[in-house]
Amino acid sequence: MTSLPLHERIRTDIESRILSGELKPGDKIPSEKELMSRYGCARMTVNKALSALNAAGLLDRRKRAGSYVARPRTVAMMLDVPDLPTELARRGQIYGFRLLDRRISDTRRWREIGKKIGCEGRVLVTHGVHFADDVPVAYEERLVSLAAVPEIESQDFANEPPGSWLLRHIPWTEAENCIGATGANAVTARALKVSIGTPCLSVERRTWRAAECITFVRQLYIAGSYELIARFGSTGRG
Repeated sequence: MTSLPLHERIRTDIESRILSGELKPGDKIPSEKELMSRYGCARMTVNKALSALNAAGLLDRRKRAGSYVARPRTVAMMLDVPDLPTELARRGQIYGFRLLDRRISDTRRWREIGKKIGCEGRVLVTHGVHFADDVPVAYEERLVSLAAVPEIESQDFANEPPGSWLLRHIPWTEAENCIGATGANAVTARALKVSIGTPCLSVERRTWRAAECITFVRQLYIAGSYELIARFGSTGRG
């Protein structure tokens, strides 16, 4: 597996603690000296990690006072990024995934891929099928930026699908969902073992870490096999 530079590992460690809720808005993070001692590195390395977190809006750095977890500046309503194996397990179903193909592409050569993911460079492209109790429920096309997630290139996805791997290893700060309906084309119909034109729920999602794009995924669910639920509250009174 590709090893991350130390400043990236420090940033990722702190970022994960913030996004998991372990570190809450207003909490003070360890000082630069404490982080230097913990990771055995120079102040410049620590400063590079903290500057990246500050630029992403996750930290407020205060002169002579230290760094604190930033308080949310806006509140948005959105669907969360779900983990399909977990959701199917909650429904009492046995989850399965079959990787159909994987390849490395470059957006500088394949412009359509760059248009989908919204960044340039090398991209991991995967196609696969999700199963519930050995019955196909969703076809997935996924693009992952290898500049943002270089370590995913060595994964074979024998034990978990790409989406679950990303959720466990790569924190995200922003996501965009696009939900619609379509009919299965020849490729997806064959993968899902349905007739061409069978109604499907289409879910397209992009995720970012600060300004860095991570992944684009398009999942087609056979109509009636899946539902999306968003729960939210009022942001005001009256």
